[in-house]
Amino acid sequence: MMKRREFITLLGGAAVAWPLAARAQQGERMRRIAFLHSLAENDPEVQGRIAAFRQAFEALGWTEKRNVQIEHRFSAGDFTRMQAYTTELVNSAPDLILATSTPVVAALKQATRTIPIVFCVINDPVGQGFVASMAHPGGNITGFSFVDFPLIGKWLEMLKEIAPDVRRTALIFNPQTAPYYPAFLRELGAAASSLAAEVTATPVRDEAEIEVAATAFARQPGGGLIVPPEPFINTHRGAIIALAQQHRLPAIYGFRHVMEGALISYGPDTIDIYRRSASYVDRILKGEKPADLPVQAPTNFALAINLRTAKALGLTVPPTLLARADEVIE
Repeated sequence: MMKRREFITLLGGAAVAWPLAARAQQGERMRRIAFLHSLAENDPEVQGRIAAFRQAFEALGWTEKRNVQIEHRFSAGDFTRMQAYTTELVNSAPDLILATSTPVVAALKQATRTIPIVFCVINDPVGQGFVASMAHPGGNITGFSFVDFPLIGKWLEMLKEIAPDVRRTALIFNPQTAPYYPAFLRELGAAASSLAAEVTATPVRDEAEIEVAATAFARQPGGGLIVPPEPFINTHRGAIIALAQQHRLPAIYGFRHVMEGALISYGPDTIDIYRRSASYVDRILKGEKPADLPVQAPTNFALAINLRTAKALGLTVPPTLLARADEVIE
């Protein structure tokens, strides 16, 4: 039988241990992350990105409402809304901001030089002045880039492969949300010289202009569309996909939208990029500096083809292209 003195000692030790354990749990510092998205909240693309990041982040030991709080803002491709959210989030002084799209990162760069920023799906971060170099970013910004320049020419190559009669292509973009479009045009122009195809810059700023541009471009035969990965175009992809089908314009997309009726897409795996970004957020929250974390290029690329859309456009997909596809919608 336990002696009275031993029981009291054991009870006293437990009384001390319980509050210490409780205090340890309650004293764990709550970190705050701001997540500024360029797409709409109900967009399946953005929900997939959030889920991928959250899963990878939780695997690193971060749980929302326990040791991290994540605040999301969705600009839905609206430049004015994005600027307002940028100001709001910077003023709230989070521990880190996770950001996507060029306009978002450009606004954040102007708004803060101290809050760590991790970007995802950014084109040409060095050329746009976000980082000093890929290997040594410097400053408070680093992250994961998206389109490598050699990829841009491949869009035209693949469009010609699936639609050999295409002789004229329109690069559709919004100059406000895709200021890097001159680099796209330069790379496409280089590819066009060997592919017997012209490339025309087609700036648009709303859905009405998208409709006007597509309708005008379809008046002559041999037309095709190049739909780059940028926030405004991504937000309005439904209109572009519908117009391309209506006017029988073969189109290639930088984001994987074949499930929504796009003919063909080729580009980096955005879900993989968001999954990988969790590692940088984790490392910065644990004390590492963005300046010391090299910008990472995409590692996984995917080619997707919608055979139903190809059939509706009267196109026969070459077996060589079909064999390279990672996803085929039949």
